[in-house]
Amino acid sequence: MPTLSSLRRRSAAISVAAVAGATAIGVCLAVGSASAGTLSGSLYRDPSSAVVRWVAANPGDSRTAVIRDKIASQPQARWFANFNPSTVQSEVSGFIGAANAAQQIPVLAVYEITNRDCGGASAGGAPDLNQYQTWVSNFARGLGNQTVIIILETDSLALLTCLSSAEISARNQAISTATQTIKSGNSNAKVYLDAGHSTWNSAGETANRLRAAGVQYADGFFSNVSNYNSTSNEANFGRAVISALNGMGISGKRQVIDTSRNGGASGDWCGDDNTDRRIGQYPTTNTGDSNIDAYLWVKPPGEADGCRYTAGSFQPDLAYSLANGVPNPPTTAPPTTVPPTTTPPTTAPPTTAPPTTAPPTTAPPTTPPPTGNGCAASVTVNQWSGGFTASVTVTAGAAAINGWTVTITLPGGAAVTSVWNAQAAGTSGTVRYTNVSYNGQVGARQSTNFGFQGTGTGPSATATCAAS
Repeated sequence: MPTLSSLRRRSAAISVAAVAGATAIGVCLAVGSASAGTLSGSLYRDPSSAVVRWVAANPGDSRTAVIRDKIASQPQARWFANFNPSTVQSEVSGFIGAANAAQQIPVLAVYEITNRDCGGASAGGAPDLNQYQTWVSNFARGLGNQTVIIILETDSLALLTCLSSAEISARNQAISTATQTIKSGNSNAKVYLDAGHSTWNSAGETANRLRAAGVQYADGFFSNVSNYNSTSNEANFGRAVISALNGMGISGKRQVIDTSRNGGASGDWCGDDNTDRRIGQYPTTNTGDSNIDAYLWVKPPGEADGCRYTAGSFQPDLAYSLANGVPNPPTTAPPTTVPPTTTPPTTAPPTTAPPTTAPPTTAPPTTPPPTGNGCAASVTVNQWSGGFTASVTVTAGAAAINGWTVTITLPGGAAVTSVWNAQAAGTSGTVRYTNVSYNGQVGARQSTNFGFQGTGTGPSATATCAAS
């Protein structure tokens, strides 16, 4: 999800009259009495999200109960923002497989378009549009055949100021092709294109951009990702966009709205510095509105925008501020008991920070520290048919360490396909993992984490750690 200063400042620059319609400090969390869109079913809660891992690692923190019950308990989008054509299929397949096993609907946010964010704070994406299509094709192969929700390329249509006419045409074609590729890969995929938000482009202009990018092949459009506009304003905006599309002969399209932090005030664009923000309506497909398929938490609550904290990093004080004083989820929401930590996401949510943002090393260790100096390591494996992810906790002993190496032996036939927050020497048999630049220094009795994904059977909990 972008942390676009251009997007938010534009929103903040809207006249006072335009902002006045936004929800006040109070939070609206009601769920419609009847499901009304084309979607029906429970949304998937990722047991390896950053907030779930923080809750599991910090049981004694005074903020934990509020964050656990009101944020970590809820389904949120998994972002796919790294250009990794060789591994994206297996990453998607693992995530989809876990959601299918839970009989829930996963939400995947694709953020890979070439020249994303117009080279700004969230710059990145595929090197060119041909390679983008290769990545999308591999992504689509991992989607299975059950219902999935795809949030396709946030800001790709709302933010076009840096592109020439020819580049806009090429992007439109790329998004249209990506939509059809995903639909071909999984006919049950629900694909939504970028509509910006209600205080950016007009509904008519938004409809024109959606039509040019092939919304006729999609299920509809999404709005308010990473922003704070009220649900009622976004719904009104969505109805106007749908009306404009109908006038173009494009019917049957619906909206999804990001409600992850739109339950409080509008105003200053950066959520890091604004304590008036609150989570909005809890994620659900039960909207009670025939135009709206779902209220989703696309932007993970508690992740920073880059003003006061590193963009994309999970910050418990931000999460606590968003959730404090907000009513508990409806009783139909997923359980609030958080399972043991498993693995970090295989793709960092798109931010201005590097995609392998280091976990905080100040959290209470989840592994008993070694009795002397040096370090210890423990492994937690999430296994599914044909593959696994592994989360490894490295804990320093009585003295701080400046680097570490963890050695893990994989069972026969197992192979590592991707690694985060570490460097790996080897892909099978005995594999050595060493720290990267930002997580080698670990304070005495403190911990840091890394993880990896692979095929076959995951390793046992046994690992050796050597400090340097």
